[in-house]
Amino acid sequence: MEITSFRDLGLSKEVQRAIADLGFEEPTPVQAGTIPVILTGRDIIGQAQTGTGKTVAFGIPIVESIKPRAKGVQAIILCPTRELAIQVAEDIKQVAKYRRDIGILPVYGGQPIERQLRALSAGVQIVIGTPGRTIDHINRGTLRLNSVRMVVMDEADEMLNMGFLEDVEKILQVIPSEHQTLLFSATMPKPILSLTSRYLKEPEHVRIVHKELTVPAVQQHYYEVRETQKPEVLSRAIDMHGLKLSLVFCNTKKKVDAVVMEMQARGYLVEGLHGDLTQSQRDRVMDKFRKGALDMLVATDVAARGLDVEGIEAVFNYDVPQDEEYYVHRIGRTARAGRTGHAFSFVVGREIYQLREIERFAHIKISRKPVPSLTEVEETRSVTLLEKVRESIEEGDLERYTGLVERLVREDYSTLDVAAALLKMMVATDAKGPSADMEEPLEDERRFIPMARLSVNVGRKDKVAAKDVVGAIAGETGLPGKLIGKIEIRERLSIVEIPEEYAYQVVARLQGKFIKGHKIRVEQTTK
Repeated sequence: MEITSFRDLGLSKEVQRAIADLGFEEPTPVQAGTIPVILTGRDIIGQAQTGTGKTVAFGIPIVESIKPRAKGVQAIILCPTRELAIQVAEDIKQVAKYRRDIGILPVYGGQPIERQLRALSAGVQIVIGTPGRTIDHINRGTLRLNSVRMVVMDEADEMLNMGFLEDVEKILQVIPSEHQTLLFSATMPKPILSLTSRYLKEPEHVRIVHKELTVPAVQQHYYEVRETQKPEVLSRAIDMHGLKLSLVFCNTKKKVDAVVMEMQARGYLVEGLHGDLTQSQRDRVMDKFRKGALDMLVATDVAARGLDVEGIEAVFNYDVPQDEEYYVHRIGRTARAGRTGHAFSFVVGREIYQLREIERFAHIKISRKPVPSLTEVEETRSVTLLEKVRESIEEGDLERYTGLVERLVREDYSTLDVAAALLKMMVATDAKGPSADMEEPLEDERRFIPMARLSVNVGRKDKVAAKDVVGAIAGETGLPGKLIGKIEIRERLSIVEIPEEYAYQVVARLQGKFIKGHKIRVEQTTK
């Protein structure tokens, strides 16, 4: 059975709804190859690399198979590390989002066992555990596996490498013989094959074979970031390299919409492209992108199929792709027709392992780059603006402006002072989103930032809410909403807290603007 959409699987309404919330547009190759087989009840050997969407591949059938009225653990997933166990548990909770009758628990070392004991005694249907802690619970009698109907061994070769083979066999021996076993492994060494011959019944071997793809001559780098830092890092990278046309890839439709809103708020000309758009909407967005009327296009992999636009200077993997082939397809959108191009990947935590798999698959090296500092970004802007100034001088026709400069010189300012002040103003104006002085701190130290209080002359009588004030500040100044502190809406005015260092600029930029149709007056206050 070949599937091209999750709708082809005949899943329950609850799981369909959860998948829609996640924003997935189509199954990855490993999901398309394994889910239909697993749903038939057959044992399976899934041979696929890390980061190919394996968790969803076995998570969907597990959630579909759980009988909420049946007590006891019905599915157990064994993982080599605590980090993977936590990640798998989080992913399956997303799939089971609308199945409130399912209890899911990760068990691993390094966490107080009492918390796990309480959860187990309350009753759970799905357990995700490391071999060591799972055996610990079995020996204590706190984890009973006599009701298990589905067993998953995730990253089996890694469990073997870490010396867990004996522990895994001990666990399998206390599980009822009538159960379905799913084994996922990137490689198939002899001990893994021996394990499958003893514990799996006529398994179907699903091997995801990658096509031989060539990687274009693109300069490839990655930034190690936190998820919350991505919009700021994207802004800095675009400004640092002076990019005029960029393509940004996200893994889900939901993320595309979020990134578009964030970057629009920062002043970029940006549109999104994903499967929920009508054909006319897609055509409109693509027409603008081809004509260079956008700074960037944010898209999912599915929506970007067949996209061929000249002049794309850089591709950003805002999310590390779920499949290695996706990476190659993505970066191939730049460096067309003999031009040079850049590819930047944003890596969060354990995603570095996915990036290493991509390097091995594509036989490439993706080098780490430090996030551009504010000083570097401003220096780049200054150099660019100086070049524009040179061009303007060469063009001539400056007579009407020299009079204004002479007026300031008569007030005892030097021509150098005037030129420096104008350049400073131009750098601030040229910045998209927050100026160099108004960037969001990348470190989570906000509680130590001194705050200033601003008074805005609109309040409840003007039907103004806190979100209106936040929207005005973020929209007019580019100050990230996360930096805005407490907001108090009074009858005739509003008091808002912002970082003290930005107070002067926020007051200057908001003065005379409008909130809910009311022209506003802003001033710093102590009350």
